[in-house]
Amino acid sequence: MKTNELKQALKAAVTAAEASGKLMRLHRRRTKKVNEALHHDIKLELDVRSQKLITRTLAKAFPKIPVLGEEGIDAKVEAAPARWVVDPIDGTVNYAYGIPHACVSIALQIRQPNGTFRTDVGVVYDPFVGDLWTAIRGTRTKLNGTPIAVSKRKKLEEAIVSLGFAKNDESLDATIAHFAALTRRVRKLRIMGSAALAFAYVADGRFDAYLERGVRLWDVAAGALLVECAGGIHGCEDLPGEHRVRVTCHNGRLASSLAQLR
Repeated sequence: MKTNELKQALKAAVTAAEASGKLMRLHRRRTKKVNEALHHDIKLELDVRSQKLITRTLAKAFPKIPVLGEEGIDAKVEAAPARWVVDPIDGTVNYAYGIPHACVSIALQIRQPNGTFRTDVGVVYDPFVGDLWTAIRGTRTKLNGTPIAVSKRKKLEEAIVSLGFAKNDESLDATIAHFAALTRRVRKLRIMGSAALAFAYVADGRFDAYLERGVRLWDVAAGALLVECAGGIHGCEDLPGEHRVRVTCHNGRLASSLAQLR
């Protein structure tokens, strides 16, 4: 896509994210309809409704680009030259329990010559705080329109590191090991329940690093670009399972300290 098209895509993604965020605020204190309750997760009817709203909004601007989302995947994404990657409510359990730490995550990915996809536009919106992170590949990440950068902290002892707990035993065991390895070394550990917001917090220097094993692509596609365009480093390693990855992101100064954590 050309620069002007990417700017149009960013505008469409922001409009969609803000519409979904408005719906989240509207229903924040209302009783939520639960479609499915799992041991470590909850699926809300509002998740589905929010993704439909996002899909309709994006389609008005880009009718030919399909959506790969947590609440449904358009079959056209397999052969499409571009795709939206959407998490309508990242942090659903927080939201369902009335904890205002959840967000909307929207990424535009472009298929590369080797067949893989690369994120070129990313939006993460926290409707409860009013924070909107945006990025277009090749430009600086912005928070509410102002350019931002990752932290400059170099010592793990001064760092705030966020961990994410996934939903299967293997991932839980790995994260518990990370917790044990880090808890006495870092300034603080944070487990806050939204991967997209964790990436955004690394991008603007609130967190110094974030690690999670077994997160889904739609949780991190937008956030990874935010970190990259803010001067940080991220790694997404494919794991068995549909669109499942292990992620590590940081400010670029903690690589050697975090390398031992697998």
